[in-house]
Amino acid sequence: MKTDIDKNIKIDKNIKKDKNMQAENIHKNVDEITINDFVTKNDKDVLELEKHVLSSGSVVPLLHFRKLNELSMIEHCFTTRLGGLSEGMFESLNLSFTRGDDEEKVLENYKRVAEAIGAEAGQIVTTDQTHTTNVLRVGKKQCGIGVTRKRPYTDVDGLITNEPNVVLATFYADCVPLYFVDPVHRAIGLSHSGWRGTVNRMGKQTIIAMNREFGTEAHDVIAAIGPSICQDCYEISQDVAECFVDEFATTDDPHASDILLYKGAGKYQLNLWACNRRVLVEAGVQEDNIAISNICTCCNPSLLFSHRASHGKRGNLGAFMFLK
Repeated sequence: MKTDIDKNIKIDKNIKKDKNMQAENIHKNVDEITINDFVTKNDKDVLELEKHVLSSGSVVPLLHFRKLNELSMIEHCFTTRLGGLSEGMFESLNLSFTRGDDEEKVLENYKRVAEAIGAEAGQIVTTDQTHTTNVLRVGKKQCGIGVTRKRPYTDVDGLITNEPNVVLATFYADCVPLYFVDPVHRAIGLSHSGWRGTVNRMGKQTIIAMNREFGTEAHDVIAAIGPSICQDCYEISQDVAECFVDEFATTDDPHASDILLYKGAGKYQLNLWACNRRVLVEAGVQEDNIAISNICTCCNPSLLFSHRASHGKRGNLGAFMFLK
């Protein structure tokens, strides 16, 4: 690694090590859950929790960005792990068909989320996430893919559309959800960005795809960086840190030094939220048009699925969005 790496990295001697202090959440009756039950990283009023009551009487709590709620042209959400049928380590709103859960329960979980946001499971189109920067344009012909019918494509981490009632869906358990809305051309996108996607600028690649397909201009885009692992929880090795120093921390960005914190012994804490903010700003998105989650998946293991917090024993969360 570069010998001047520490010029761009803060040394943090107070990284929280006791997750139990960060995650005092306990399972409550789903009717009792409020936004105040989430451990947050700052006091910004970015997300709200709405408890959607379904026709069956079931309650599905979903997170919504206040900034995106201002846009009447879309519906969107980010799921919690509450309000579904799955059991055990998948309790209860697991959205993965491939981690060993009962497929009928997973399908019912999709139906519940769809009803909660005013759609049907057959309108959903899903990604096939493999940490690429591949973005696929989809429409009504693709509705149901990944939920009610098999997926004919692989290696797709982002979806875009300009067709109404096509519900885009991407999946998470610590990686970063990216939401894109172009109110000028009535187009949307959802992308999955883990550390590989972030260092390869998945946010920029999604905007490039929207520009190519719909004429989207970055300065018109309203974007959101969804619930994902926070810097306190995300320890990385030196080789991964080097990728981010090369790509981000050598810029003139005044926030560059916030990207990595040195923990000692060749370990670093990575701020994916700051990195993705940087990617979006560099792509031309106006900073005031970017909403950044203050909720960490790893800090909230009883409310959200986290790969790190559960040591891989978990289900999937979902980001959903569609044009009305």
